Amino acid sequence: MGFFDKLKNGLNKTKTSFDEKMNDIFSNFRKVDEDLLEELEEALIMSDVGANTSATIINNLRERVKKENIKDEQGVREALRKEIQEIFDATDNTLKLETKPAVILVVGVNGVGKTTSIGKIANRLKKDGKKVVVAAADTFRAAAVEQLEIWANRVGCDIVKREEGVDPASVVYDAIKITKEKNADVLICDTAGRLHNKKYLMDELIKIKKVIDKEFAVCKINDVTEVNFNDEFCFVGKTDEELSLVCSSEFVPKNTIVCDSGWRAFRIEGILDFSLTGILARAADILANAKIPIFAVSTYNTDYILIKNEFFQKALDVLKENNYVIKVG
Repeated sequence: MGFFDKLKNGLNKTKTSFDEKMNDIFSNFRKVDEDLLEELEEALIMSDVGANTSATIINNLRERVKKENIKDEQGVREALRKEIQEIFDATDNTLKLETKPAVILVVGVNGVGKTTSIGKIANRLKKDGKKVVVAAADTFRAAAVEQLEIWANRVGCDIVKREEGVDPASVVYDAIKITKEKNADVLICDTAGRLHNKKYLMDELIKIKKVIDKEFAVCKINDVTEVNFNDEFCFVGKTDEELSLVCSSEFVPKNTIVCDSGWRAFRIEGILDFSLTGILARAADILANAKIPIFAVSTYNTDYILIKNEFFQKALDVLKENNYVIKVG
């Protein structure tokens, strides 16, 4: 039996189980009372509707039965159907995608259906006219990439994948780059299952998020009225000739005059005393000799080196060859 056959079979079992529970309850129908409502609520919960939602449905059903004076089995069935339908009708299923590309990072414990959910979300977005890319950043679980690839092929979207065991953050980084090159609207990233008490896995997740968030733009702006000072990295420079801004690419102000995006950054670790000399110059010389252009930003505490995406990996390799320890993001 193929993967999708198993999925369809599982969903059919859930539907059949719910129908059977309803039929069992109503086969012994005598009157509309609290015992009947409690049985219906239990059946909803046992069918994975959720405790809070089940309670809401039954409370509303109780009010409807009283208001409409429903006393027969068919009337209760129809009232229950309407209450469930109203839950769906009242739900806003619109995905709020405020950036392009929007990046959706799917996380959770093992076996909760992350990869399957990605397939469903991708399918919904495709139907809404969005161009979607998925990233196989679960490089740990056996067959995770193959499973996501099945969904990507079925939905008709591109997939970014690498060999098993590679750094998930590097997969996400490559996926963001490819998503932009393809001018896609949404990138959905699959990740390995993890528990919150597994520190190394949580640190891995933090690294992935930093990769997603840490692309910068260098801008020339009219004024600071639309600068997002809540941005984790925001550097404003003012002279008698211009007002410049370095910020995360997702927070480029609308009143920007000129913008050069696609920069990544690393910083000189530690707080640098003003008496120290040559730290930034040495790193800059190494990169210059490798023909890698940089944009440097100095703050009170330290120095930041910004490098274009296309040179970033080369810069890391060159600095490591010269015994620099690099921490990205």
